[in-house]
Amino acid sequence: MTNSEIVEETITFVKETLINAEGGHDWFHIQRVFNNSMLIAKEEENINLLVVSLGALLHDIADAKFNDGDESVGPKMAEDFLLGLGVPKRTINHVTNIIKYSSFKAGLNDGKMKKKLFTSNELKVVQDADRLDAIGAIGIARAFNYGGFKNRVLYDPNISPNLNMSKEEYKKSKAPTINHFYEKLLLLKDKMNTNTGKRLADERHQYMIDFLEQFYQEWNPLKNLS
Repeated sequence: MTNSEIVEETITFVKETLINAEGGHDWFHIQRVFNNSMLIAKEEENINLLVVSLGALLHDIADAKFNDGDESVGPKMAEDFLLGLGVPKRTINHVTNIIKYSSFKAGLNDGKMKKKLFTSNELKVVQDADRLDAIGAIGIARAFNYGGFKNRVLYDPNISPNLNMSKEEYKKSKAPTINHFYEKLLLLKDKMNTNTGKRLADERHQYMIDFLEQFYQEWNPLKNLS
């Protein structure tokens, strides 16, 4: 099976698997991350495009937040699928590591001595692509879509963002959606790995800043009266 055939089979598998997924983590999210990954990879050196393609396509195949917090489901599902296609074990290991370590929460302190995290050029590409889809106009839409899915309030002035969450606190958080901007989304610009990711993140970050300013103006219009 050629690399192109492997990618096409993976696209079909992901589309079928995520057919009923929450709107912010559905096939269209995967497609955007895949496209962003290809865009970023063009500007990077020493990139294995098959690994990037499979990592992008499979990074949310079974997101832990939809599997009772079990972070092993996604990597195992991806591994079983790729083994069935005859993908080399070394490539599979690389892809499953991208799934394990690309998320924002993977870098949070769990209160214990932190283990050395896996890294690679391919992980950096997929991670940036995924982070880009979490910010800007799309990121705002996804945040409120997920907040609605979890029946969270939009905003509560009496609940302050928790800027020092552990991994477990992050996973269990039920905070208002606006808090998520400060607890994650606004932090992503400075966590970009690649030059392309950094460049694209700047504009999307500013869009979120402008959105929040407008949001607060509309939330309490009397505050702006002189």
